[in-house]
Amino acid sequence: MNQTNQKRYSLDLITMGRSSLDLYANDIGVPFVNIRSFAAYVGGCPTNISVGARRLGLHSAVLTAVGDDPVGDFILYFLQQEGVVTTFIPRKPGYRSSAVVLGIEPPDRFPLVYYRARAADLQLTIDDVVVTPIDETRVLLITGTGLSQEPSRSATFFAAERAHEAGVTVVLDLDFRPDQWEEVRAFGINVRAVLPLVDVVIGTEEEIKATILMNPAHLHVGHSQISDAHVEGNLVTASTSLLRRGPKVLVQKRGAAGCRLHLAHEGAPVEQIDVPGFAVTVQNVLGAGDAFAAGLLYGLLQGWEWYQAARFANACGALLVTRHGCANFMPTIAEVQAFIEEQGGF
Repeated sequence: MNQTNQKRYSLDLITMGRSSLDLYANDIGVPFVNIRSFAAYVGGCPTNISVGARRLGLHSAVLTAVGDDPVGDFILYFLQQEGVVTTFIPRKPGYRSSAVVLGIEPPDRFPLVYYRARAADLQLTIDDVVVTPIDETRVLLITGTGLSQEPSRSATFFAAERAHEAGVTVVLDLDFRPDQWEEVRAFGINVRAVLPLVDVVIGTEEEIKATILMNPAHLHVGHSQISDAHVEGNLVTASTSLLRRGPKVLVQKRGAAGCRLHLAHEGAPVEQIDVPGFAVTVQNVLGAGDAFAAGLLYGLLQGWEWYQAARFANACGALLVTRHGCANFMPTIAEVQAFIEEQGGF
């Protein structure tokens, strides 16, 4: 972590970017056309992470935006009930709070559809960042989707710049959703541009390769999620190149296998550490990476070594995949500790 012990912080974590109403199928294992009802939850990568972090005991805030609509009321009410700071969330009249509809067909099909036309959270501006106490938090988490459109793109760059200059640790969740970009090649261009301001990057193998290697011939959109993608290329080349651009740590999410840490050391090869996951029965994989990120940030803010923090993060992700939704089902610190103990410890 970048901070000195002398500085006082009012927040542990600010996350920035997407928020949504998530409609999750109650009918599990049936084709999408046969779904009869949905449960209403709250979602969006940084919003999920803020809730996950809060349930672990961190003082978290989310910088998103919602429309002046009932869906925005729904999102704000849930966050406030969770104890997440919502003070810095603006309303955007004329724009809509987002929604996502998800089918659940485990073990490997989770078809989802985004409703993000005129999305309010993509209307975050530099002015919204100015009134957010970026320099009073220990960690700022930004996302790749936050870079997909203006004015959110410039606001995200500005937030990262402010945090970097203040010595705040900047974490980037790559959050690569091809269907959220008008020009998919712009994902890598924009992420590479922000990397010099970033300390820690979190992403899957596909997201890491998309950051460095992707061109249209190497991109294949998956069948189970319209936002899923397969990107061809060499992971070692991509991860090494990513770390040369500024970050010191790259955390590769590997699903059931756990995660792999890529640690940069000046004048030495990149160090790789595999951190095993936990065996569980999967109900829904959506949101597991966000629970993972919340657990990772919790461990780092406790001053743990990378292996222990990542193992704790794996436990958070494992617990979430056994549950129905994302933010509403983030595990508490007591649940994670009990789960790890049941599994034989770290």
